[in-house]
Amino acid sequence: MPRVDADATRPEGPCRQPGWYRHEVRAVVDSVVERLWPGRSARVEPLPGGITNANFLVDLGDDKVVVRVPGRGRDLLGIDPVAELAASTIAATIGVAPEVVAYDQESGCLVSRFVEARPITLDEMARPPMLALVVDAVRRVHAAGVLDTTFDYFAVIDRYHDHAAERGVREPFDFDSACAVMRRIAGARPFRPTVLGHNDLLNANFLFDGSVRILDWEYAGMTDPFFDLANLSANHRFDDDADAALLQYYFGVCDDGLVATLALFKLVSELREAMWGVLQLAVSDLDVDFAAYATERGERFAHLLAPMDLPALLKLAAGAGDRP
Repeated sequence: MPRVDADATRPEGPCRQPGWYRHEVRAVVDSVVERLWPGRSARVEPLPGGITNANFLVDLGDDKVVVRVPGRGRDLLGIDPVAELAASTIAATIGVAPEVVAYDQESGCLVSRFVEARPITLDEMARPPMLALVVDAVRRVHAAGVLDTTFDYFAVIDRYHDHAAERGVREPFDFDSACAVMRRIAGARPFRPTVLGHNDLLNANFLFDGSVRILDWEYAGMTDPFFDLANLSANHRFDDDADAALLQYYFGVCDDGLVATLALFKLVSELREAMWGVLQLAVSDLDVDFAAYATERGERFAHLLAPMDLPALLKLAAGAGDRP
């Protein structure tokens, strides 16, 4: 069973997939390879990780690519393949994402250049010099372009709740109370789609080959930069010192308004993660303990909220003005 613990990533592989699923997905990859490289000999092997999609390394002898087969329920999760392709291409042009090799229209598979790189550990992610490199990559993405798609995290949380409820799945935490907090945050800091955001900065989506590479752009869209910053912090369990460094690297300053806004957006990030798990409970075919994941992220939300002076933070965030 994939881990659901304090390593700050979504449950990751290897996960137990039904036999029909493995057979079906491998057939899709073989058909993609035949369409793109007809008659070429290729060695295909599954890559670990991935909980919404299935990823395969295709070794063509003189080249290696990754074929990403889209999972089920992507439309309910709000994944727009057109925006994903556009964001992947934009990020690749600035050297942050792997090169996009092809998009197979028939299967919806995205084919990217394989990057010989290593993961970034949680410990090095939270301190220099790696933290500075990661924040620089995020800042470059935020300034890299514009998409027609937006990522409204408040609307995403509500939509995930509605889709799950329609399928008889309820949250394993107090969703109504959490939503009341979201409404207060939205009042202090309304949705501001000012930058191109990745919106899914889990540890598993980072690689390092001398440069920081960010994978999986399926949730990309125009958003508030604080969502990416808070998502990065929350998913990597940054402490106060790491949060201060994060803000200093991004803005060139760290003040009370920025600290307060980041703290509030960490609540938004955790609730979005929890609701992602809830919706996966309703739609996923994979044998993954999404209930445990949703419960854990709901508990993290409550843990962050408990010591907060919420009215004071809301006032500081509202007074932070129109700075990104």
